[in-house]
Amino acid sequence: MRNSTKLIILAGIAIVCILLYGFYDIKGGFDYAFPRRMIRVSAMVVTGIAIAYSTVVFQTITRNRILTPSVMGLDSMYEVVQTLIYFFAGSMSVWVLNKYLNFGAAIFAMVLFALLLYRFLFRADKHPIYLLLLIGMIIGTLLGSLVTFLQVLIDPVEYLSLQNRLFASFTNVKAELLYIAIGILFLAFLYGYRIMGKLDVMSLGRENAINLGINYDRMVMKILVLSSVLIATSTALVGPITFFGLIVANLSYQFLATYKHSTLIFGASLMGIIALVGGQFLVEHIFELRTTLSVIINFIGGIYFIYLLLKESRAAG
Repeated sequence: MRNSTKLIILAGIAIVCILLYGFYDIKGGFDYAFPRRMIRVSAMVVTGIAIAYSTVVFQTITRNRILTPSVMGLDSMYEVVQTLIYFFAGSMSVWVLNKYLNFGAAIFAMVLFALLLYRFLFRADKHPIYLLLLIGMIIGTLLGSLVTFLQVLIDPVEYLSLQNRLFASFTNVKAELLYIAIGILFLAFLYGYRIMGKLDVMSLGRENAINLGINYDRMVMKILVLSSVLIATSTALVGPITFFGLIVANLSYQFLATYKHSTLIFGASLMGIIALVGGQFLVEHIFELRTTLSVIINFIGGIYFIYLLLKESRAAG
């Protein structure tokens, strides 16, 4: 089966999931319920595409299909920002009540963290990129320990309010923030489209890419920043989803079996939309909101991550 046919099938399934979520069992006024469902669907589509895109390009430059941008500690940085706000300012502060300030602070802190990490640690001519990834993992662990320590000291009522922000949720997405996220991601995708051909070349490896005229080190830095912006925006919009990028990216590799990033990213994005919209439909109508989508994704993603580790281990053996 051609990849174009596979993409059409994925697109059809994604459209069915969107229509099913948008129109199934609308109770009350249609004019009230339908627009709110479409806001949630739009948030899922934006999040699915952003995470899929950032994960695929990130794995291209690291040449490892197990690593994701979350390894760099970006999810942990989001948790640190929210915990610090609640710890020092409280749930009734302007940094919590004003959605624009909270959204902007989260994106600014996460992107700044990534830029500083790349600026001071990443030197392609001195240190391999795996040193950057290792340090990112260590920093992410330290940030997670800091979050846990502050959460132990925080007021219990404040802690319950904080927990709502530390798990991905599509039920309370603000339309104003969604429009801002769409604008940021549109600019990022516009730049990403221009370098799509270079990504195909970079997947051949550093030496081959340089021989074919690619400024490899400069492109790696640009892609790392682009990936950070995408992850930061989606995380600030709906919250962290740790293993989601790992799942959709690897499924895209296996299902499409191509080196072309335009096909891989499109396929991973469609799978992301299907997983989020279809999964949220199951959470709301089958599980009746007794659990959250992020819990299901992290559970499945954790199992899939272990499977990939065992697979890589057998291949190396």
